[in-house]
Formats: sequence, C-alpha cells, structure tokens
Amino acid sequence: MTELLVRIAEHRDKDAFSQLYAHYAPRVKSYLMRQGADQASAQELSQEAMVSVWRKADRFDSTKASAGTWIFTVARNLRIDALRKEKRPSFDPDDPAFVPAAEVAPDQFVEVGETQTKIKAAIAELPEDQAEVIRLSFYHDKPHGEIAEYLDLPLGTVKSRLRLAMRRLRMALGEEL
Repeated sequence: MTELLVRIAEHRDKDAFSQLYAHYAPRVKSYLMRQGADQASAQELSQEAMVSVWRKADRFDSTKASAGTWIFTVARNLRIDALRKEKRPSFDPDDPAFVPAAEVAPDQFVEVGETQTKIKAAIAELPEDQAEVIRLSFYHDKPHGEIAEYLDLPLGTVKSRLRLAMRRLRMALGEEL
C-alpha cells in the first residue's frame, strides 16, 4: 500500500489509486460508521477522504506512518471537521445584534439637538465644581470613584456635588426634559 501511495504522489498513477481506493474506501466507510456517522455521511466522508488522499499523496511520509494509518487519519480529521460544522449555530437574521438601529426621524433629531443645547446652557449656569463633576460623570462616563480620585476629593463630596447639580439642572430645565 505504501508503494501505491508513492506511485500516486510521484506519477499521479490512476491504476495505483484505483487499487488503493478499492482496498481502503469500504474500510474507511466502516470506520466512520463505527465513529457514529450515519451511512450517507460515512459514504460521503469516505469518498472525500479518498479524494484528499489523491490530492495530498505527496505529503505522505512512510517514515512517520503506514499508508493505512495515514489514510484513516485523513478520514478521522474530515469527520472531526464535519462534526464542528454541524455544531455551529446557524445564522439568525432576526437576531437583535444583526438588526440595524432604527433611524432617528428628522423631527426627533431636531428635538434632541434642542434638548442638548438647553442642557449645556443649564450646566454652564452651575457653579464650576458641580459642572465639573457632571461633565466627568456624564460626558466622560467616569464612575464616582474615579471622579473622586481624579479631583482628589472624598467620594461623599463627589456624590453631594452630583446630587446638588442634578437638583439645579432639574429646576433650571423644569418640565422640558
């Protein structure tokens, strides 16, 4: 069998492949069925394994393995690849991760812009120490602990400033938010 593989690798000998196929294809199919493949997939995988043997015969190294061991390894690897493909989740086009966000209507876009302008103006009216904690918390998305560390203030002071600032913002903006 090793000689047959060498003839396939060196000369693309079709007679050698025919002999190799006749000997190993049924054995590979039986092996795949013992590994849990149904008859149809075992048949398909054994044919695919033998095609792979034809294509990759030049990679066979008789010092590392016998012809049979090499052929069954090719078949086993194809079976593993087939199992991996079966276990992959199918693509769900309705998955929220794949659905684009709804476009903002033009009137809502204008309304959001107006609200942002009002909020910026209200923040500008705050005392600087309160405005700074608001900017760090909401515009820079920093947690209270990081703000306290950044400003070198106790955590309680940061929370108090945020509470006071939010109360003033609500009063300045009234029912507009």
